[in-house]
Amino acid sequence: MEQLILLGAFFFYLFSGIAFVMAVTGKASRVGEGVHVARWGRRGLVLAMAGVVLHLVFTVVRIIISGHFPTSNMFEFTAFLCFAIVVAYIVIYFLYRTTVLGAFVMPLAVIILAYAAVFPREVKPLIPALQSYWLGVHVTTVAIGEGALAVGFVAGFIYLIRWVGEGRTHTRTASFLEAVMVLLLMVVGFVILSFAFGAVDYEASFRHVVDGQRVEQQYSLPPVVAPDGGQPVKADSFPGLGKPLFEAPSWMKGEKAASKLNTVIWSMAAGLFLYGILRLVLRRRLYELLFPMVKNLDLETVDEISYRAIAIGYPIFTLGGLVFAMIWAHEAWGRFWGWDPKETWALITWLFYSAYLHLRLSRGWQGLKSSWMAVGGFIVIMINLIAINLVLAGLHSYA
Repeated sequence: MEQLILLGAFFFYLFSGIAFVMAVTGKASRVGEGVHVARWGRRGLVLAMAGVVLHLVFTVVRIIISGHFPTSNMFEFTAFLCFAIVVAYIVIYFLYRTTVLGAFVMPLAVIILAYAAVFPREVKPLIPALQSYWLGVHVTTVAIGEGALAVGFVAGFIYLIRWVGEGRTHTRTASFLEAVMVLLLMVVGFVILSFAFGAVDYEASFRHVVDGQRVEQQYSLPPVVAPDGGQPVKADSFPGLGKPLFEAPSWMKGEKAASKLNTVIWSMAAGLFLYGILRLVLRRRLYELLFPMVKNLDLETVDEISYRAIAIGYPIFTLGGLVFAMIWAHEAWGRFWGWDPKETWALITWLFYSAYLHLRLSRGWQGLKSSWMAVGGFIVIMINLIAINLVLAGLHSYA
């Protein structure tokens, strides 16, 4: 039942995104443009709010089933991050009444929720370190803060599209925008591949030695890279890939290191493939396709929205990602700080946004420079969510 509820929220978010896109791209026909935008904007907002209600019901049901707040693994945290992004957008909408923002935020929320659905969704008992009320306090606060920061990213991204789309000669900004689009397509590619190979029950496994013990490593995608010294146990056939192309470097530790590297390689390849197809079909850069949606926006307003969203998200993330995290770390592991990869990257994220606010308030970095940092900050968050969670081993690897 809970999965059906979350699926319903997914479709509400999807239809909300479509409604917002219709608001800024559809033809006004006999009604005026203002009426058309307002009408479809209201529909998008109502659909987004309906999705939030369903998502909240899913969260309550998950709490009842598991007995704890549902942020204990990658599926639960990423799904809640999607919820936080949509809620943050709704708050910003009522402050600024910006319909265009929804045409970018809601597709991002859909991608995040689809990414969450790739991971195991079953409820499992908490490991001892997670059996604390700090689970709901620390992780939830981090997600809420990152949700607001994500809205700041979208507004900054829109600013850059508007800036470059006006014909300004700014090659670096244009290349940066296109690189961000490629990164998003890599996430989409990972989701598509995971569901495609999961649908056909693809399986592959290798035996290899980790810390003196013989373990078996499972693959969900065809093995391009095998474990160091691994021996194949089973590998479903895949056209053009009879055996792995190479072995993982010996310095990559952990029983799942090779399969994670394999997933990264497939995701990058899928993202670049999607990008190439889109460029061939559209015959122009992807950010240029988005410019007509934002060409009528006021740059100062968009810049203010980005700053306001980050100003809201920063203190919330500070509480969750640093203060509450250190208190819980001391309670669970007997120390406030240990330079675990997840802790280190949370500090990097905090320092990045601290620099953003300092430069904006003290040095007058507004507009273009501020938008660059707003987009860069969310890339840092995504590195933490994807690369650090999945590739680097540490105390947070249980997620």
